[in-house]
Amino acid sequence: MYDVITVESDESGGSSGCGPLLPASGAEAKPLRQQIFEYVRASGRAARTDLTRALGISAGSATTLTADLISAGLLREVEGLPRETGRGRPPVALEVVPEGRYVIGIKISDENHSAVLTDFAGQMLADATLATAPTPKTLDGLLEEIDALMDIVLKAAEKALSDISAVGIGLSGIVDHQSATVAWSPLLREREVDLGTAFLARFGVPLHLDNDANVLTLAELWFGVGRSMSDFAVVTIEHGVGMGLVLDNRLFRGSRGMGLELGHTKVQLDGALCRCGQRGCLEAYLADYALAREAATALHRNPRNLQSAHAMLDALFTQAKSGNEAARTIFRRAGRYLAVGLSNVVQLFDPALIILSGERMRYDYLYADEVIAEMQKLTLSHGRNPCRIETHAWGDLVWARGATALALAAVTNAALGEARE
Repeated sequence: MYDVITVESDESGGSSGCGPLLPASGAEAKPLRQQIFEYVRASGRAARTDLTRALGISAGSATTLTADLISAGLLREVEGLPRETGRGRPPVALEVVPEGRYVIGIKISDENHSAVLTDFAGQMLADATLATAPTPKTLDGLLEEIDALMDIVLKAAEKALSDISAVGIGLSGIVDHQSATVAWSPLLREREVDLGTAFLARFGVPLHLDNDANVLTLAELWFGVGRSMSDFAVVTIEHGVGMGLVLDNRLFRGSRGMGLELGHTKVQLDGALCRCGQRGCLEAYLADYALAREAATALHRNPRNLQSAHAMLDALFTQAKSGNEAARTIFRRAGRYLAVGLSNVVQLFDPALIILSGERMRYDYLYADEVIAEMQKLTLSHGRNPCRIETHAWGDLVWARGATALALAAVTNAALGEARE
């Protein structure tokens, strides 16, 4: 009935190339020149005849437009596609000029920040991780940490900051993607932080900002199983609970960029206190800090000690696996709340696939058969094919790689604008 796939890699695999394999339709269709460029990048390499078939254009249009992109330094011709008959010269293919642009993607977290540097073809050139104190930061303090992190990844890739065309950042909280401001984040002391302006003033590089669940969703759309899917959802469970949604092969953010905050949907009136300040939020029963709060009781620990939530949860999971009934009860309860949240996602959006992701997916109680069965009971899908569920226990580098997709999309739009001019 359900596919439950656990992945324990730091990188999502997939075919060569990067980016969505299915084009957006209708009013969201992009200019033909950009469609050609993105088709080549998604394919890794493509012949002009592939373009004519895939995009439904004439050979003359393919020749003219690819010539423009080659002249602009965005595409180049290469040999190497296999011969169909085994005779004659190999067909000439097109590929993205990888050194045309470079971007950095960053995941801001509670205890470790991660960064990935990629070229214009989406290939990873270097990555870096920076440990940080698990306390809310001031804007200046966060910029200091970002500075140190970017310095590490730039040196690893043997690049300078002047080589970077854009930076993408994902962090938890209420984020306005258009203005690159943070209305609220548990990682920042202040509210209404204009991170985009401060970042540009300090580094001289454009910043493209989004909620961390959205950048993980972009990682699936650009590099993972979502590349060939038009509709899917991603639910993340870490220190908070987040959600990303792809509709018609595009990331959906809502009208004001404040939608899809699954962790802050209410599951209990006047319930447990959430870190957002309200009560009864889903993540107040499911996120790291919520489980650690109960773990202290189950493990007879002082709830005021300085042990991290990660360490507390690892100890709780070990106890649950060894038969501690109190520990098992905590995970089972969290699983039931997860089932409620997932059933709401299914009822609202009816996705073909929900991907459960985040470090907490290492705890199999959260995607046990009982959880999936409970989710099914709470949905009105009887007699229909149920929503498929997969679990992807990626590491932080995949989140950072999703942030590179955020930057690559913006840089591509700018580069194709330059090419049109």
